[in-house]
Amino acid sequence: MKILIVDDSKAMRMIVSRVLRQAGYGTAEFVEGSNGVEGLAAARAGGIDLILSDWNMPEMNGIDFLKALRAEGSTVQFGFVTSESTADMKEQAVLAGATFFITKPFTAEAFAEVLGAVAA
Repeated sequence: MKILIVDDSKAMRMIVSRVLRQAGYGTAEFVEGSNGVEGLAAARAGGIDLILSDWNMPEMNGIDFLKALRAEGSTVQFGFVTSESTADMKEQAVLAGATFFITKPFTAEAFAEVLGAVAA
């Protein structure tokens, strides 16, 4: 499995990959991007099975990244990992094609539960 983690904080990208390993994804290959532009380029390169993206990032935010991805016909599983989680944001995410929404701070158990449901 190849997982793309997109967040403008390198520390947060490292935390997300560590927590994913703890949640049972230790054999996954992790690819990183620091904003939606980099995430879109990585997704276009192919082979991505799952995308975890922050919402607020410079250059291209997470929702615009998701919309651009879907406009290109990509159906890759996409979820937000973000500190903000208003009802409006969740609605926008679902309407744009997001599969899940994980709020920071998070646990390995939260990832295991949400990703287990996505894979089912």
